Amino acid sequence: MSALRLVSALVFGILKTFGVLPSKRSISTESLTVCSEQPHTLITDLTIESRSTNNTSCTCALDPLRWHRIEKDLYLHTAKQSAWLYIAETKEKELAVDDLVVTDIRLGDLDPSAGSDNLWERRPGGIWIRRSRYTDDIHPIITGVDVLFGTDAVDPRPQWTLMGPSLQLNAEPDIPVARLTIRRSMAKPILDGPQIRLEAKKDGKFKIVQISDTHMVTGVGVCKDATDAQGQPLPESEADPLTVNFLGEILDAEKPDLVVFTGDQLHHDIADSQSAIFKVVAPLIERSVPYAAVFGNHDAEGDHALSRIAQMSLLQDLPFSLCQPGPDHVDGVGNYYLQMFRYGESQLPSSTLYLMDSHGQIPSKVKDPDYDWIKQSQIDWFTHASQALRRARNSEDNHNHSHVSLAFMHIPLPEYAASDLIIKGGHRREPTEGPSFNSHLYDALAKEGVAAIGCGHDHVNDFCALRPQQKHEDSKQGGINPARLGPWLCYGGGAGFGGYCSYGDKRYHRRARVWEIDTNTGGLKTWKRVEYAKERIDELVLIGAGSSEAVATPELIDGDKHSLTVQAEF
Repeated sequence: MSALRLVSALVFGILKTFGVLPSKRSISTESLTVCSEQPHTLITDLTIESRSTNNTSCTCALDPLRWHRIEKDLYLHTAKQSAWLYIAETKEKELAVDDLVVTDIRLGDLDPSAGSDNLWERRPGGIWIRRSRYTDDIHPIITGVDVLFGTDAVDPRPQWTLMGPSLQLNAEPDIPVARLTIRRSMAKPILDGPQIRLEAKKDGKFKIVQISDTHMVTGVGVCKDATDAQGQPLPESEADPLTVNFLGEILDAEKPDLVVFTGDQLHHDIADSQSAIFKVVAPLIERSVPYAAVFGNHDAEGDHALSRIAQMSLLQDLPFSLCQPGPDHVDGVGNYYLQMFRYGESQLPSSTLYLMDSHGQIPSKVKDPDYDWIKQSQIDWFTHASQALRRARNSEDNHNHSHVSLAFMHIPLPEYAASDLIIKGGHRREPTEGPSFNSHLYDALAKEGVAAIGCGHDHVNDFCALRPQQKHEDSKQGGINPARLGPWLCYGGGAGFGGYCSYGDKRYHRRARVWEIDTNTGGLKTWKRVEYAKERIDELVLIGAGSSEAVATPELIDGDKHSLTVQAEF
């Protein structure tokens, strides 16, 4: 057995012992290879059933053994009646030769078979279906039907097609329209998330775009505080199309190797989480950009919002997703890490990204609003993972290579609120909103040598900062440890037009943070992409090239040469 395989097996055992491996929900034996196709399920019929919202008893006459309901009220819980799409489906192996299966679906008032020999059957909501007798070589064939909402809806899933016309439901005009999306034949196998290798480019650089607070909704939403290039207020407009366009501009300008969503991808109290999630990730899938995500306080807020576990499951099943729910015994959903490698065949990670669930708002007598804190189980998980991964690196490379670790979460740690922070490359434009209780994750991150933390939540804060230089007693040596700065505390800034981007009477442009790791030197830089700006904004060298103590030279664009010593992890 090679030394690398021996170390890998040892580390696997350590990580499994401490429960820092992703849970069985996120990685199975099969997911380490190309996903296998599930047995074909074919659609044999579909219909819409309506009932009054005052009638709580089910009057549906459909056979529950044959029909299942898509759990989305087609009126989005806004009308005096509800309507539901029902699908009849059968496993391919259970079909007889003479059984009918749906081979096409259309929407509209007119019979699609007019003037032809095709036989189409009408269903409620303007649906027309065409069915044929089942044979092994029948083509095309419908194997999936779903519902999305809004004129701006998209479906980024492989082989799914969103139909242009909406269902004919006579809903109120301000309600996002219900639209069918169909899958023809079986989706081609795609690489599961854990199969994607994060690798630096040939020049040794690895670029991460951090996108925070997109605040997508069901339908187009409304933006109330947009500005023009000169900062002058603009009238209210549709929000989500602006957000999608802005994300596309950032991706095209930066061409990142990875995108990290740091929470509040969705606005609170939205009617259909799936439609909103698809809009967030579609620009990345279109460009084949891998992505990971943590949740914010708003993502699962509301009576009809999907839970964090359900949202994570949706994200995991999409192309280019690296999202994971994390170990079952660790508090929250979305505690996991990703490793990035040098260019080429190297099996030694040059960077580790830790993603952590920062939970949500809680009732409190201390302050309002107040937020839940990072739990001890999360801190223990991080510490065990960091130490196990370091032992593996040190055993293999004999300390010959640098290693940079970053952490991402939504709600800022209490340390972000300190009045004596050394702020560089941005501004504090609103008070930090974080938990009143400090569980000291910051101390654990500092002890493990994490270089920087990226968060969201406070939309118009966009700075990077360091805590004042402090010396710590060394209890073992009876002396004083060298002064240590870090990790950097960085905000991503709000990227979404559906969330606020103003404070008081002052409006600001939307923005996102970019991180660049140099695997050749161990350096770390960051800058921002801002609306209307064609160049990078507030570029900072967080860790300079060099050895274990590297000099950071903040605000190079502004010419501020005040240097700060930052101890990096190697």
